[in-house]
Amino acid sequence: MSESGASVFGIYTAPAAGAPMVSQREAILVAGLGIEGDRYALHTGTWSAPRWHDQELTLFSAEVAEAIGIEPQLARRNLITRGIDLVDLIGVRFRIGEAVLAGRRACAPCRYIQQINGIAGLTEALSGAHGGLRAHIIEGGTIHAGDAIELLGLDDVAAGVEAGAEAA
Repeated sequence: MSESGASVFGIYTAPAAGAPMVSQREAILVAGLGIEGDRYALHTGTWSAPRWHDQELTLFSAEVAEAIGIEPQLARRNLITRGIDLVDLIGVRFRIGEAVLAGRRACAPCRYIQQINGIAGLTEALSGAHGGLRAHIIEGGTIHAGDAIELLGLDDVAAGVEAGAEAA
């Protein structure tokens, strides 16, 4: 099942914490690690702690950026999407290019985003469902700006059924 019109509007990486986000035409997603060359795959990002093991990729909505009046890369997320409400991807497997991902949880903004960008009120503007999505890379592969987002169905782990856990 495909989400009609949903696509990747932009791809952004940074080599280290605090480094400017760099626009990419394509990227290689590595299962369980992140985007090849990005700060989190290199373990040089601010939020590289082991507790973030199943959310190697971040997504942000171009529509939210437009609504609050910022350039999308200022949210410091990896993929900028268009045509889909990212909250709808929580607990869902989806394909972008060659990669298969699972939406894990909302990506709450931190004060660091506001501090590094120098925009007062940015953290508050990105609060709630506006901060984006954290996703797990199940199957890696190459993705391109402009790739469609194809919904594949529910993801048991993201929906709260851990591998090997017994159903109640």
